[in-house]
Amino acid sequence: MGDTRRRGVVALGVTGLVAPLTLALTAAPAHAATSCTTQAGPYQKQAEKFLGRPVDGKQSAADCRAIKAFQDTHGITPDIGYAGPVTWGVMDVVSKQRAAGKNPNKDGACPVNKGRIACVNLTLQLSWIQDGKKVVYGPVPVRTGRKGYVTRTGLKKVYWRDLHHVSTLYNVPMPYSQFFDGGQAFHSVGLSMWNQPGSHGCVNMTTKDAQTYWSLLRTGDDVFVYGRKPGT
Repeated sequence: MGDTRRRGVVALGVTGLVAPLTLALTAAPAHAATSCTTQAGPYQKQAEKFLGRPVDGKQSAADCRAIKAFQDTHGITPDIGYAGPVTWGVMDVVSKQRAAGKNPNKDGACPVNKGRIACVNLTLQLSWIQDGKKVVYGPVPVRTGRKGYVTRTGLKKVYWRDLHHVSTLYNVPMPYSQFFDGGQAFHSVGLSMWNQPGSHGCVNMTTKDAQTYWSLLRTGDDVFVYGRKPGT
């Protein structure tokens, strides 16, 4: 790739940059981040059922600890144990991810006639690599584009890989970048896959998963993105 084109691709890569953002939960009571709220949220019963707690719609100290632990694990802030819409939204997607199990393409949405292909299900926020009908790696949770910066759907190809990619605009590292649609790429981030509201279009992954994708994919391999991320 010539220098001129390379600089253009590097500039495009900034669309995949992410920045940690603090969530504001709708109608959440004002408490310090270290406290545990005594108030039941609008999704209290759903959260209790998801967490295997007694379902009564009333906030108990044990309920709050369980919800707060889930929020901490998934990088949801404020982590005060309040069952608000963001927390329930994450729980709902996690439930669907669990249901997908080890057969994420059971609906056959990702092509099975392309040989090796990386699949991205925006609805479930999952990605995997398959060869024909066989899942080679995954599924793994991913963090895709937020509203206004959605990860574009369709059949694409990995066209450029840069192990130590850095955004020239923000000087933000994007390790293990594998670009498949303009500035949209698979790459690792040092964030929870649930850090809201999402990326600027890239498919963010944990370092471990991004490393494995790097070792399995090659320039020219197919990528198929489909579905719609909740909230976009």
